[in-house]
Amino acid sequence: MSLFATKSIDLIIAEARETGEHTLKKTLSSVDLIMLGIGAIIGTGIFVLTGQAAGKHAGPAVIISMVLAGVVSAFAAFCYSEFAASVPISGSAYAYGYGTLGEFVAWIIGWDLILEYAFGAATVAVGWSGYVVSFLKDLGINFPPQLSVGPWNTVKLADGSEVTGIVNLPALLISLGVTWLLIRGIKESASFNTVIVMIKVLVVLLFIVAGIGYVNKSNIGLGCEPGIAGCAEFMPFGFGGVVTGAAVIFFAYIGFDAVSTAAQEAKNPTRDMPIGILGS
Repeated sequence: MSLFATKSIDLIIAEARETGEHTLKKTLSSVDLIMLGIGAIIGTGIFVLTGQAAGKHAGPAVIISMVLAGVVSAFAAFCYSEFAASVPISGSAYAYGYGTLGEFVAWIIGWDLILEYAFGAATVAVGWSGYVVSFLKDLGINFPPQLSVGPWNTVKLADGSEVTGIVNLPALLISLGVTWLLIRGIKESASFNTVIVMIKVLVVLLFIVAGIGYVNKSNIGLGCEPGIAGCAEFMPFGFGGVVTGAAVIFFAYIGFDAVSTAAQEAKNPTRDMPIGILGS
């Protein structure tokens, strides 16, 4: 029975209220939390998965898929908001599981979270490395291929030969840089994240403004007769494809759950956590 022993919510909250040199500092406002959520949401997923959902599953009806995924995400966000406000501690789903389902379930959830964030961070670091190497190549700087992929991976060169990677140096450096930033403190991390979020949102808005003049209604099946050359079918894979597309796109919304991990560092978690999660 001890495997499923729960920790009382009162005890969890009491631990969260402890003060001292080695405790988390309550420095984040609701705006900081919103920026934290947006920073986690606007990433590779929103730029890659939407195209995959449109091309393989939903077609032009990916517009509906986005709305469906958004509604489902909103329900999940409500759940996280309720938990984060009721249990204002940094453990996120681990703490919620410990307080309701028991220690064994919380242990599994905790390791799931560690794996999720570890693999997520590694994937983003490798993606960042690819962008840096590509950017340097555009500037005429050829980064050594052995230092741009991980060990045991091979890279095919322009002359047809292959080299084996030693270490993905750009990915390693960005991981160390972000780790150093996190060690500096949550306020410094939040401030840096806010700057990055503003840049990312600006890029998305710039893309929309620049591309809106190139919209062709025929490509989404509007203003033309279906079946005629040049007129796309709005829902080529049926409503089932739209739902499948929504399931794929849901992962582009993931990130708001990361806000709940900062509950113990929010100034007023009962008020700020719902604003941060739902706002993002």
